[in-house]
Amino acid sequence: MMNKQAAWAGLFLILAAFAWMGSAAAADGARSGTLTILHTNDFHGRYMPFAVAPGNATAQTGDPGRAPQSFARTGKVNGFARLATAIAQIRRERGPTNVLLLHGGDTFSDDLLGNLTRGEAIIRLMNAVGYQFMALGNHDFDYGVERTRELQRLARFPMRGANVIDQASGRPFLGNPAVILTAGGLRVGILALGYHNTDQTGSPDNTKGLRFTSGIEAAKRYVPMLRRQADMVVVLSHQGSKVDRILAREVPDIDLIVGAHSHDEIAPPERIGKVRLVQALSDAAVLGEVTIRVADGQIAEVRGVAHTLWDDRYPADPGVSRLIERLRAPHRAQLEAVIATAAERIGRRYKSESPFDTLAGEILRRHAKAEVAFLPGVGYGVSLSPGPIRREDLYTLLPHPSKVVSMRLTGAQILAILEQSATNQKPENPLDAVGGLVQTAGLRWTVDLTRPIGQRIRDVAVGDAPLDPDRSYRVVTHSGMLQGIHRYGTFAEGRDIERTEDKVTDVVEAGLRAMGTVRAPALGAVTLIKDET
Repeated sequence: MMNKQAAWAGLFLILAAFAWMGSAAAADGARSGTLTILHTNDFHGRYMPFAVAPGNATAQTGDPGRAPQSFARTGKVNGFARLATAIAQIRRERGPTNVLLLHGGDTFSDDLLGNLTRGEAIIRLMNAVGYQFMALGNHDFDYGVERTRELQRLARFPMRGANVIDQASGRPFLGNPAVILTAGGLRVGILALGYHNTDQTGSPDNTKGLRFTSGIEAAKRYVPMLRRQADMVVVLSHQGSKVDRILAREVPDIDLIVGAHSHDEIAPPERIGKVRLVQALSDAAVLGEVTIRVADGQIAEVRGVAHTLWDDRYPADPGVSRLIERLRAPHRAQLEAVIATAAERIGRRYKSESPFDTLAGEILRRHAKAEVAFLPGVGYGVSLSPGPIRREDLYTLLPHPSKVVSMRLTGAQILAILEQSATNQKPENPLDAVGGLVQTAGLRWTVDLTRPIGQRIRDVAVGDAPLDPDRSYRVVTHSGMLQGIHRYGTFAEGRDIERTEDKVTDVVEAGLRAMGTVRAPALGAVTLIKDET
């Protein structure tokens, strides 16, 4: 009861804040003007240029398990120095008071420099280019709640989520989850929404003291308040495009949803009823731009493009380049240590069998002398390009301090894990989707997402032998899976559980060093039958 009372008290205080912010707004009448919103999402700690080509260049490009998405050509993209140049060009062209700069979350971790600075590096770079508002993504708690508080104190912009609730106070974590900014002579009400399944995507310790609720329900409460105080309403959402489409249908008073989490490139804006939806891929490879013209209080025109930050198109900003060098300098030897050589591109896929994760699983399987390896399907990471593999390249794919765990599982339990993965991909309720397809080594299996829940896995074999439901198998995974991330509670039911202090990243690094020259593993152990509906 007390938590509910605190929540209502918090909502009352926020409503009062809205009334104060916009006390003069209602009397001003309908306005006209034009503004530009620049937006990024899902940096995952990326701040340096990286090589791309058509196909599997990042975790969610060139993945046959999801909607087709790929870079158009070979080259280098990204780098905060080039992002700064693109932002500055648009501010000069449109006028700085007519431009807003927003970020959709999953910001400062999943990278070696991010780990070494505990998120500070990206926050300092975001301060340098003038970000104004950010939604909290699920990976923005990777260093724990207290560190997120510290990073908010360092940031010159609010980091918020209306559905990220501080359990002690019942109020949104870090403060008011909405702002009213002025651009192009227009009042823009912006509401931040976090990922409702955040507590299922990482260590429970990272989000202790927080509760994650429905962003859609939060928007139903906050959007009417913003609508009364602003000329337009923007939702900055870390929920993924599938959930954002539901949000657009259920809360039609939103003008624009700036999306994140699903790493989609949505430009020009997609229209769902009167609501527009955009998203800017991931890894700071793309800068999204939306220009909105309002006439007499009504949106008259919306235009949107996605600028891929090719290094041969956008020169590096000198000041940001110097800042990057200063941030890297104390850690350069660790970042740039060469651990092996890639003979070809070795990519990560999120919704289908992943080359890198198959390789890492085989290394873990040999290390633990296991028959089967499991790794979670994760949606971040940049493919290893042909040439030297530096330690920081590996950490874009395995950034977390997960420890190697071994156990014995029955064939029936292995089947349950595979079925859970299939359910995660296509649950009855789209809001229950979490994580990517579980990644395996030592297994052959078919997943058919056209079939009913609980009947989607077939033709499972361990090595050359069909899976025996009654037999016990030695399995290796990591501590996050043992804790039940992505709803994989079955691992904790195993027998003879052996926890080690060996970090997965260290074991994989040692395995790559031993190989010297690394090739992408042969795929085909997992057959995916997609549901195209």
